[in-house]
Amino acid sequence: MSADLLETIVAATRHSVDAREAAQPLAALAERAAAMPSRAGRFAGALSVADDVNVIAECKRRSPSKGVLREDYDPVAIATGYAAAGAAAISVLTEPAFFDGALEHLAAVRAAVEIPVLRKDFIVSEYQLLEARIAGADAILLIVAALRPAELKVLHDHATRHGLDALVEVHDARELAIAVDVGARVVGVNNRNLRTLEVDVHASDELIAQMPADVVAVSESGLRTADDLIRLRSIGYRAFLIGERFMTAPDPGAALDALLTGARAGAGSRTRTNAEPRDADAKAAPALKVVR
Repeated sequence: MSADLLETIVAATRHSVDAREAAQPLAALAERAAAMPSRAGRFAGALSVADDVNVIAECKRRSPSKGVLREDYDPVAIATGYAAAGAAAISVLTEPAFFDGALEHLAAVRAAVEIPVLRKDFIVSEYQLLEARIAGADAILLIVAALRPAELKVLHDHATRHGLDALVEVHDARELAIAVDVGARVVGVNNRNLRTLEVDVHASDELIAQMPADVVAVSESGLRTADDLIRLRSIGYRAFLIGERFMTAPDPGAALDALLTGARAGAGSRTRTNAEPRDADAKAAPALKVVR
């Protein structure tokens, strides 16, 4: 998306959040959020499983660059297919104006699956963090390009306080330095430049050497083949966020299953049965972390 479009989405989000907060004050929302169980660590743990190919599979009806990706959009059906296929986590778009998302989609997915769920949105306020926790999210997305460093730090700290993991998204070395400075433990490298919409998977190649060894590195956007995942996993990426590749397939769950089968075979990972918990395996991950 162009810089103007990014600014437009962020401005629209701020306006929408202000309207929601006027209808229901932050303090009232905080009371509801406090009653929800903490899901801290589940998302990061699922992405840290050392002996598997960890994919965050996305539910997204539309994007500004490609338009409508899936006319028959049923996030619950898509998410249950992803879970059955072996997704590490599920990302659900909740931004309404540009992506046709909704918090109700996330809440419905949370009720249907056990694996961690990420709220994918343009987070600009603590209010959205509370909404995410109430809806059952395990994690939220924080986009460095959409926030001032001070805002990013405050939101990252608030997310931790509210029991939410944060996937902090960067595109270049400057943004990575900002993410690390605020204490990000899970960092996503978006191969799509949000200001030009161009996708270059080599963005992940360029930044991995600068990624701290104790950070869970995630590669996002433009990943289409098992070879993409095998190569990026070999240089240190622990997880992969994939959306459009699945949304345009006849059966998103089957597309994920085929991708994982190929990637696991090439990477030497074992096939995980749906009954096996991912979080328990994550405990062994730090000892196997790639040291860069």
